[in-house]
Amino acid sequence: MADILIKATAAEGGIRAVGVISTRLTEEARVRHNLSYVATAALGRGMTSGLLLASSMKREGSRVNLRIKGNGPLKGFLVDAGLDGTVRGYVDCPHVELPPNAIGKLDVGGAIGRKGFLYVVRDVGYGYPYTSTVELVSGEVGDDVAHYLVTSEQTPSALLVGVFVGAQGVTAAGGILLQVMPKAARDEALVATLESRVSQLSGFTPLLRSGKTLPQIFEQLLGDLGLVILPETQIVRFDCHCSFNRVLGALKMLGEAELQDMIEKDDGAEATCEFCSEVYQASSDHLAQLIEDLRTESV
Repeated sequence: MADILIKATAAEGGIRAVGVISTRLTEEARVRHNLSYVATAALGRGMTSGLLLASSMKREGSRVNLRIKGNGPLKGFLVDAGLDGTVRGYVDCPHVELPPNAIGKLDVGGAIGRKGFLYVVRDVGYGYPYTSTVELVSGEVGDDVAHYLVTSEQTPSALLVGVFVGAQGVTAAGGILLQVMPKAARDEALVATLESRVSQLSGFTPLLRSGKTLPQIFEQLLGDLGLVILPETQIVRFDCHCSFNRVLGALKMLGEAELQDMIEKDDGAEATCEFCSEVYQASSDHLAQLIEDLRTESV
């Protein structure tokens, strides 16, 4: 099944729903970063959450950054997701592994830590990005992002994200975001109904592993509330916009003396992109050209 994102509404527009399948992109991140089981689950949940948040933005080129920093051994992660369906990210300590938690699931909360902060940056493509910081409530990612939506954006929200990873890699990953819009937020019965239905779910990946599609999951949750599934289906994917030219630009900023030192001591330079683990090699000739460019620009 392809990684996709779909949207829906219910209750005459009073409920907004977004669902995403992120299995392939989470597996790509696992392979690229050589992630442990629990690190895969943490980053997969983060990338899924980023895509769900970015889906509500309007302007082309808009992006969302999610940065979690906790007091657990994993420390946290950084995710960058765009309205265009692209996402990338990395984990601070990618090889940390923990025993399953009390209910037999990957202990993402224990790995990230229950104390810490979630930092959200929304870049709408112009002006200063919107930034917000909230304390972690569980370290399980989904709870923390939902807490951000309620406290910072004053939008009653339910967020379910999950990753199932085993010996064969990631076999199921995705999530769903349900939000009660302002015109329906005063309908306490509607909000209570939505909360009850979400709380009865055992998680998101069990639904995927049972064979349910995103439209079927929407139908299960919202089918009797005037569900309208929007026709557009968006492909989502792991994508990093790093390049050799960007690496050369970063190296150039080090200055002539540092570049010359790299030529003499290392006969070149190596750089690894944190977001995708792509390794770039700059030869001594490349560095010499950068020095020449700096000298030309200073004249």
